Amino acid sequence: MADLRFDGKVVIVTGAGAGLGRTYALLFASRGAKVVVNDLGGGRHGDGSSSKAADDVVEEIRRNGGTAVADYNSVIDGEKLIKTALDNFGRVDILINNAGILRDKSLVKLTDQDWDLVHQVHLKGSFKTTQAAFPIMKKQNFGRIIMTSSNSGLYGNFGQANYSAAKMALIGLAKTVGIEGARNNVYCNVIVPTAASRLTEDILPPEVFNELKPEFIAPVVAYLCHDSCQENGSVVESAGGWAGKVTLVRSNGALLRSSIQDGVTVEKVAQNWDRITDMDKAGTFGAIQEVTGALIENLEGLKTSDVSQAQDSPDVFDFTNRDTILYALGVGASLANNNELKYLYESHEEFSVLPTFFILPSLQAVFSSDINMGAAIGKTIDLSQVLHGEQYLEVVGELPMDGQLFQKLELVEVLDKGSGAAMIINVDSFDKNNNLIVKNQLVSFAVGAGKFGGPRQGTKTIPCLNKPSRTPDLSITHKTSIDQAALYRLSGDRNPLHIDPNMAVMAGFETPILHGLCSLGISVRSVLSAFTGHDTSLFKAVKARFSKPVVPGQTLRVDMWRDGNRIHFETVVVETNQAVITGAYVDLKSIKMPPQANKLSAEGLKSDAIFEFIIDQVKADASKAKSIGGVFLYKITKNGKEVKQWTMDLKNAKVYQGTPESKPNTTLTVSDEDFLLLAEGKLQPQQAFMKGKLKITGNIMMAQKLAPLLKANAKL
Repeated sequence: MADLRFDGKVVIVTGAGAGLGRTYALLFASRGAKVVVNDLGGGRHGDGSSSKAADDVVEEIRRNGGTAVADYNSVIDGEKLIKTALDNFGRVDILINNAGILRDKSLVKLTDQDWDLVHQVHLKGSFKTTQAAFPIMKKQNFGRIIMTSSNSGLYGNFGQANYSAAKMALIGLAKTVGIEGARNNVYCNVIVPTAASRLTEDILPPEVFNELKPEFIAPVVAYLCHDSCQENGSVVESAGGWAGKVTLVRSNGALLRSSIQDGVTVEKVAQNWDRITDMDKAGTFGAIQEVTGALIENLEGLKTSDVSQAQDSPDVFDFTNRDTILYALGVGASLANNNELKYLYESHEEFSVLPTFFILPSLQAVFSSDINMGAAIGKTIDLSQVLHGEQYLEVVGELPMDGQLFQKLELVEVLDKGSGAAMIINVDSFDKNNNLIVKNQLVSFAVGAGKFGGPRQGTKTIPCLNKPSRTPDLSITHKTSIDQAALYRLSGDRNPLHIDPNMAVMAGFETPILHGLCSLGISVRSVLSAFTGHDTSLFKAVKARFSKPVVPGQTLRVDMWRDGNRIHFETVVVETNQAVITGAYVDLKSIKMPPQANKLSAEGLKSDAIFEFIIDQVKADASKAKSIGGVFLYKITKNGKEVKQWTMDLKNAKVYQGTPESKPNTTLTVSDEDFLLLAEGKLQPQQAFMKGKLKITGNIMMAQKLAPLLKANAKL
């Protein structure tokens, strides 16, 4: 990593005559900065003054080849310090508010003077220097400001009421400065140092004092001030070669009334005190707006007592971005695809949750419910023989990135299929304000539980749909990992069938199988890739039937057919050519196909790009295409199998993927590789035909008219 330097930057360090301030000044100067060394030269109690302290540091910097000037002004006269920088160097880039004094006394012995002097130097001094530097930094669109707090400010300390109050106040000041300056690249952070200095020389034990060298803290401060550091409004503690970020946390708390009409009593506070103070699920807030928003959400909960009462029920689904990222990895999202970083990195500007993640709350609700499915049919159901048959998911509200969802579950129908019983379960998921977010429907099939006299056909089941009869418009393949099930089960479904070889054999499988919902997640991710450019906001619903098991390590091929905004799909295991997800479709709000989806299918067909180029050529000169006339059907093969069809309707100057609207005049069958060679002129049509590489049925003579059109694209 290249050295982080400060060439051309002007740094003001207050209280720089000794200790931390001196170390800051020397470090910045050694890294190329021009330094204003500010120090009154007084004692730790604020008494006396001398120019010697600042002069000595300036002389040391110059001796080492650096550039520095001294400033002897009080930090309360902040504008004078800034003027020193402008008069000598013409600008100010970095301000380190480090100056401080101590007036330690117990609370009852503190005088007004003790209080005022400490606050003047620490709090008002930092305010005045910052206020003077701030407009200059905003105008130049760069600035870094450091406030110096203390553990006494964070946690309090006996005999330091004045000092503690000032140091905590600096944190609030820094956060506000950071907010006001952020738009102009002016950042403000807080350092909480524990270092050997003239303020602590006779307070700390000698063995501790010797280990708390300022040189261990100065690099932390320097990095916070570098161009490359984007930290803003943060509190960083550092001592003895260690550093860590400090933040406030707040418990989830408790709502102390259940309706608008209710009041709050002391007794209700007492009853809820454990929840009010429970920090197990405490959270942080990045801004006052977030705190206000959380408060509003809690109060809006007064309108929906049923949800608030469900907070401690097993139907509450808690999740964070860690859960959604783990799920994305479980269904094959990978950094190998740059477009999928948004699923895996919580700080990505377009961080997104894969919609199929929101099937998980419904599964948890079913697993934890007390619904007696056996009672509905008058039979005992062996849970080891219950299979997940079908799944429907529909997004109704705005999908949250984290938080809680509350599930309402209902067994709506039980169907007698003879060999088993099909149980249709609806699960609706709400947010804490009782807004419906997603609807799930699970169809579970209990093997051997049929023939109970129930209806065979239902009215509540959302149906699967047959796939179109034509060749798929697009196919995407995904090779699953041998560890796919082991990874996916961490998202909640820990059925040993998916990892324990012995359990798999007992269930009738040679080896552990992949979760059906994992295959579904991979399939829907592929559909979103092909038809929305990974824009999850365009997802509306999915329905699928699980037909066959998948073994981890096998390759899945997702065949897709577009029908308006509905994408039919079927998922096939390439190695066995068996369909494992059938009758499936994804409904989208709109289509946003990325360019590569139009040009290349998952099999990597080179012919797709050629046809797309032909489409552009026909659009550019429709009359030329019509002069050829005829309707041509191209059947493209790969590895001896037909993988795609293209229609060139030159009567109407239309070229498109799929079968022709009317009977073709000529049908041509050619491999993907040979079609490319034909287009490039490396393979002559007559030679291809004679060698059996090009098969033509119908009007062979008409096919000869295509040669000029293909030759025109030879430079593709």
